[in-house]
Amino acid sequence: MKSHFFAYMAKMKYIKRWGIMRNTVEENIQEHSLQAAMIAHALALIKNRMFGGQVNPERVMALAVYHEAGEVITGDLPTPIKYFNPEISKEYKKIEAIADDALWNMLPEALKSDFDILIRDQKSEEENYRLVKAADKICAYIKCVEEINTGNDGFKKAKETLEKAISALGMPEVDYFMETFIDSFSLTLDELN
Repeated sequence: MKSHFFAYMAKMKYIKRWGIMRNTVEENIQEHSLQAAMIAHALALIKNRMFGGQVNPERVMALAVYHEAGEVITGDLPTPIKYFNPEISKEYKKIEAIADDALWNMLPEALKSDFDILIRDQKSEEENYRLVKAADKICAYIKCVEEINTGNDGFKKAKETLEKAISALGMPEVDYFMETFIDSFSLTLDELN
């Protein structure tokens, strides 16, 4: 059996994020997924080392790599549209599930069980999924910081909203990450050196 699965995954680089906002630097879901995977992995390590967690950092990282996979079929629906009202949100969740199923069905039978949770059922690993969603929010926050630093004030409201949402998560590993690493994203390369 020939499979189109990884050819579809390669299309992640063409799916732009932040579609209804002016971006000084465009971001695609492939770049975003890598950053989310790195941050989710770090959150898992922080949780384990500093806050008594017992999660598998590599598993969390793998979930983050694929957390936007269905968007190669649906595209990226901007958050303000996705959550405009409960009916749109409910219907979009159905669309996402159909896209995830379509991708999963592209896999050879021998691999389907390995990818089931990565593609179709991430929420079944609730603790891991929570770390991925936190990393997703942190990535969005970082994007806002970077855009504001280039003079793009169009991201100020999104940054404020995300800051509140991240704080409200009540996750000590997230708070630690924000306190330890986020300020660096406001620095220039010369300042980092």
